[in-house]
Amino acid sequence: MKMGTALIYDEEMTKYKLLWVDPVCKIEVPERLIVSYEALVKSGLADRCVSIPVREATDAEILLAHSEEYLEAVKKTPFMHLEELMTFTQKYGDVYFHPNIYHCAKLAVGATLQLVDNVMTGKVRNGMALVRPPGHHSQSSAANGFCVFNNVAIAAQYAKKHHKAKRVLIVDWDVHHGQGVQYCFEDDPSVLYFSWHRYEHQSFWPNLKESDFDSVGSGKGAGFNVNVPWNKVGMGNSDYLAVFFHVLLPVAYEFSPDLVFICAGFDSAIGDPEGHMSATPDIFAHLTHLLMNLADGKVCAVLEVSARSSSLAHANVSSSSRTLLLFPALESIHSARSIHKKYWSCLQHAGMSSQHPLFHFTPTSFRDRLYMSI
Repeated sequence: MKMGTALIYDEEMTKYKLLWVDPVCKIEVPERLIVSYEALVKSGLADRCVSIPVREATDAEILLAHSEEYLEAVKKTPFMHLEELMTFTQKYGDVYFHPNIYHCAKLAVGATLQLVDNVMTGKVRNGMALVRPPGHHSQSSAANGFCVFNNVAIAAQYAKKHHKAKRVLIVDWDVHHGQGVQYCFEDDPSVLYFSWHRYEHQSFWPNLKESDFDSVGSGKGAGFNVNVPWNKVGMGNSDYLAVFFHVLLPVAYEFSPDLVFICAGFDSAIGDPEGHMSATPDIFAHLTHLLMNLADGKVCAVLEVSARSSSLAHANVSSSSRTLLLFPALESIHSARSIHKKYWSCLQHAGMSSQHPLFHFTPTSFRDRLYMSI
């Protein structure tokens, strides 16, 4: 019988930082990981989890999603002086390198693979890997967005290769689009990638046309890439739930995955100065619960960008119920459903409008409806 929830964390992954002045990268600090772990410890949740040791990923595992040329280039960074690291960093976008980051990046991938092994072999039901550096922006031959290796993309390939997973669902709720994951699986119908992200008509980072709703994948993978771009800020609990119920969950049930990954970026919660969203912490528990009904409960959550200390405190203080309107989400939901109707039969009949009952509720009535629907 599958028992317990895994928690994978190693303080070693906090041991790198920015060594020069860069306004873009100054927010990627060790405290992001420390805060996430301390929150689990203080709540008592860490003690209730099954602790699993971290290991380094092998070259062969990293090469599941990255080019050999890129891997060999990153391997040289532990031996670089400061000036060399700065020059190497300039080859990529919104990222920095440190003599210890290659080691930490291998640990981040290895921790994610440890989680997959334990979930797929039934040693635990599900689990979370608290890792640093994050991964979902990293591409085959490029670091990007604080990400060196693409932890979840590698793990999805690993699950297919070593655990015979035929269909893998990746749910990315970070406030930034995980373009690295999308690029990896654009033509792959065995991986369904879903992302909501702040977009504002391509004016928000990473400022890519392929982050819009009409980027649906290519070739045999057409329809297996689902983007829900937010063109306004302030999205809250009801917006997130509406997207789950009207876009993600119908498609996910039709897809019927063998394993679910969550790219768990909590910069999409209230209080984050970059995300400017209004979702409270309890919504992520609801979303996780909904995903646990898929894949026989085999869910692997992997940390992407975590909240800063001040943001986390703000989010906790702001967790009381509030009346939230869904109208800002209507455009994004309608666009995503419309473009994917030809790929998913579950979207071909039901429609949405401002007259839909989900657009007229108080937080209490919505919570009642949510539990009635589960």
